[in-house]
Formats: sequence, C-alpha cells, structure tokens
Amino acid sequence: MSNPLSSSPYLHGRIPWTRITHRPCGHPDERLVGYSGGVDQTNRPKPGSGRRPVPTGKGPAKPLTKKQRRNQAAARSVSLEHRPPWQSPTVLTFSSVAVVAVVLIVIVLINAAGGGNATVLKPVPQAVLTAVQDPSASVVNAVGTGKQSGELVRLPASAKLTSNGKPEVVYVGAEYCPFCAAERWVMVMWLSRFGTFKNLSIIQSSSNDTDPNTSTFTFYKSSYSSPYIDFVPNEIEDRNQQPLMTMSSATQNLFTKYDAPPYTTLAQQFPFIDIGGLFTLYTTSYDPATLKNLSWQQIATKLSNPSDPVTQEIVGNANILTAATCIATGDQPASVCSGSVIQSIEPTLKAEKPPAG
Repeated sequence: MSNPLSSSPYLHGRIPWTRITHRPCGHPDERLVGYSGGVDQTNRPKPGSGRRPVPTGKGPAKPLTKKQRRNQAAARSVSLEHRPPWQSPTVLTFSSVAVVAVVLIVIVLINAAGGGNATVLKPVPQAVLTAVQDPSASVVNAVGTGKQSGELVRLPASAKLTSNGKPEVVYVGAEYCPFCAAERWVMVMWLSRFGTFKNLSIIQSSSNDTDPNTSTFTFYKSSYSSPYIDFVPNEIEDRNQQPLMTMSSATQNLFTKYDAPPYTTLAQQFPFIDIGGLFTLYTTSYDPATLKNLSWQQIATKLSNPSDPVTQEIVGNANILTAATCIATGDQPASVCSGSVIQSIEPTLKAEKPPAG
C-alpha cells in the first residue's frame, strides 16, 4: 500500500465545505440562480391613484330622495334574484379560494422539483443491496486490495473516538457530492460486515457538478446497528445543496480539527471519515468517473467480476477500510477480521505513523 501522502490522482477529489451561508467556492454551477436585474421602481403608482377621479366639468351629484333610494334597493333585489348562479357571492368566494389553492400547489411543486435536482428517496432494490452487502467470498479474496493505495492517514493517540464503549465511525458528506457518491458504495459494503443498515435509499449526485448524476446511496433517514461499532452519518446538504442534517457539536469539532491538513488535502472537504479516532480519509478512495453513466443495477452486476475496475475499486477499498476497523475493534468479529485478506492488510496500516504537524 503506497503512502497516502505521496502523489495521488485524487488529491483534490473532495468537495470543499463551509457553513451553509457560504456556498462552496469551487462549484459555480451549483450556486443559486440570480435574476439579471431588479424590478423597475421608477413607475410605481402613487398612493391613492387606484381611485377613479371625478369627470372634468361636473360637480358632485345631488343627494337622492327617500323614494329614489327605495326604488334603487328594489331594483338591486330583483337583479340579485335573477342573476346566473355562477355570479353568486358564495360561488365567487369558493372559486377565488380554489384558484389560490391551485396556485399555491403549483408553487410548492416547483420548489420541490428544485430545478430537476431535488432528492427523491427510493428504496434500494434487493438485488443491488445483496450484491453490495454480501459480495462473493471468492471475489473478495481475488480482489484483495485491488491495487488501491488506501487513502488513510493515522491519527494521533489523543484522537481515540468511542461511543457506548465501542469504536465510533463518523461520516460527513452531502448528497450532491459526486466524491461522496463514489465513497458510499465502499462504505455500505465495508460497514455491512460489522452491522446492519435499515432504510437505505438510492439517489444520484448533483446533475450540475463534476461526474453528474452518479448513482449512489444516501444515509439520510437510514439507521445502522452493530455490536462492534457505532456509526454516525451526517448528510449535511441534499442534492440541491440545501440543509439536510445537522452535525452535533462533537461531530462539528471533530470535523473542524481533523478534516484539515496534515490529515487531508484541504480543510473542510467532503467526504470525511473517522474510524475510531485511529484513521481518517486523506482523500476520496477512488475516482467517481469509474461509475460514469452506470445505473445501480449495472454497478451491482459488475461486483461479481473481480477483474472489473469497478469491483477492484469498491471491493479493494472496502477491504482496506475493513482492516482499519478490525484494528479499532481488536479484530472483532473474528468471522470478518480473521480472513487472510484482512490480516494481510492490517500490518501495513498498523505501521503507519501520524503525520507531523
């Protein structure tokens, strides 16, 4: 396994992140749409100009007599009785309410569409889930590391991270991020060896980012249980770069401290992974272009072929992250950690030293 601090084709393969009030500076195509100019304020009507003026040359009309007022009232009563039903005040009121309701519904639908870039959660097809969570043992063994560099950095001893007496795995990413999209395939395979996911959904990365519409999963509204580790996922923005999940203060502090050089390429980038405070992800495990134009089903099908580049990158990196997690758990469970492939990777990871700085 090569040193992650050496040259890598994906050193800048992570998405910069700042607080929601400041959009990521590296993605001009993802900024909110702005209008070309403001509304012209020079021809606004003056206050009171909606009233009709008295016609020129005519004075105020004379007051009506009592008889004239009675005749007008009678005429109005007859007119109201004989007007068509659609001119009834009740019908007009209901019609107005219906029009307003339709307009509001249209506005909501337009906003929900998000310009064709909103997140639509769909359950993972069972065939896809099985292929990712339970790849063939022969494929896992044949791939090994998949000749992947394993973009992990050792953290200092003071960074040890536990929850409920178990090593804690923290992930920070965003649904629009194509690099997170690629990493989630590795994560679902890796973490499924230690526990169980529920309510995973399939999504695609942003349609207007690099490697658009990368097929992937989301951890939003999912759950994970394991007797060996705690998993804390944070999808902090949706596919339309709108706020989605909020990091706890502890996660925010962790993200700020260790998602920065020398532990990563640039500060505050996606995706961020911390494995028990022992290892963190230096940069994305592999290039999301590997998954270009592939559906979930096509990616899942490729995972049965150990020679396919998709399989080597997903399974290879899942094996490396599995070995790192086995170090954190004390090689538990044995059914996962005692395998020859995992045991062959562990010594290289254990030999790594935290970067200076």
